[in-house]
Amino acid sequence: MKLIPVIISGGVGSRLWPLSREQHPKPFIRLADGKSILQHTWLRAAALANVTEIVTVTNRELFFKTQDDYAEIIDESTRVINNSYILEPFGRNTAAAIASAAIHIAEIHGNDAILMVMPADHMMSNQTAFAESVAKATQLAQQGKLVTFGITPNRSETAYGYIQTKGSEVLQFVEKPDLETATKYIETGQYLWNSGLFCFSAGTIIKEMARYASEVLSTTQSCLQQSKIASGDGFSQIQLDSKLFKNVPDISIDYAVMEKSNNLAVVACNFTWSDIGSWNEFADLYQPDDSGNRINGDALLHNVDNCYIQTTDRAVGLVGVENLVVVDTADALLVANKDNVQDVKHIYTQLKEQNHETYKHHLTEKRPWGTYTILDVAEGFKIKRIEVNPHSSLSLQMHHHRCEHWVIVSGVAKVTNEQDNFIVHSNESTYIKAGHKHRLENPGNEPLIIIEVQTGDYLGEDDIIRFEQDD
Repeated sequence: MKLIPVIISGGVGSRLWPLSREQHPKPFIRLADGKSILQHTWLRAAALANVTEIVTVTNRELFFKTQDDYAEIIDESTRVINNSYILEPFGRNTAAAIASAAIHIAEIHGNDAILMVMPADHMMSNQTAFAESVAKATQLAQQGKLVTFGITPNRSETAYGYIQTKGSEVLQFVEKPDLETATKYIETGQYLWNSGLFCFSAGTIIKEMARYASEVLSTTQSCLQQSKIASGDGFSQIQLDSKLFKNVPDISIDYAVMEKSNNLAVVACNFTWSDIGSWNEFADLYQPDDSGNRINGDALLHNVDNCYIQTTDRAVGLVGVENLVVVDTADALLVANKDNVQDVKHIYTQLKEQNHETYKHHLTEKRPWGTYTILDVAEGFKIKRIEVNPHSSLSLQMHHHRCEHWVIVSGVAKVTNEQDNFIVHSNESTYIKAGHKHRLENPGNEPLIIIEVQTGDYLGEDDIIRFEQDD
């Protein structure tokens, strides 16, 4: 029996704005131990018995960020793990993600291979208890069951869906209830939280999707047949065809299959679990002080109770307040009442409707070649600090609306500007005119740091044509 964890890394996590953004979603948020939520998920999957391959389904634009996260922690695994990627051009919900993974795994490993589906943005305690639950689920999956994992509730919770159970039998799935209904559920002892974790064989989920979600299955199969596949030593990557992927219905696996199938089983789990869906749940990852405050960063408090404060770039002071969430980043500040943290998503939605920069990315963005940080921006200009890793380069590219002035702060730059190729040293500069094909490279062994001044009538990040894709 081959067990293959499938990590589903999709969704923005808009309720965790301003840390979570479109190009830096919730799985990449770093916790107090320095690891991201995604890294914790990968390590949890890698520690399961007999796992030698992990499949990650994620957005194409997040591939390099995902790969970089894995590269930091892959040596912590006690065995060699092969990483496979299925890259979506855009989100189509969990049914499409699971269908593509199941079809791919069945083709490579056969219908009997067991998928352990794990959302990338959940946190759990007690690896031993998790592994025991997976072992139980695997046995049921080998019997041809679609297995869901239910978390034993420790409170009346309105943010989660519920599963009504009788032993290992699923009686029904229930949408997120109000507080009174949730309390009644807990009192009966028949209900578990719906975790979004699943276990089944590739053949079983394909068979059930053919019965209950045939359009999802057939359109995903057609898309996979026309998609680009790359592979190497311990690595494979499928880039789903964007034109055909548009035809795949946007529906969750719960609605598409789980709530319709008569072939279900549930494993009741006793480990601590959270999908970190709001700032209150995120705050629970940190220990409170004597006044119930949880602090991540440089915060000074006076007469403050039951607050969560996170700051990364500066000191934050609070006086005479209670029951607040305060999250301060380099370019955005959130202040919310703890009773209303679910509504943070409405702020994110407003920012997206306004095409405000802070819904999409942070001031500092990581790229395969290094990082860039926006230092200042105003009408007609933008200033960036760009750091290029040794022996790395940006793509050959061109901008229609902006010119770029590069000042080399440290290191040595190799510059392509139209037909010219030349070296620029520290304390020297060069100029790239709008419409010119250009490339920046670091041929040296030390980081290359430059200050880039953009000027023009439009300075959006989407004013770029790439001729060779490196970033």
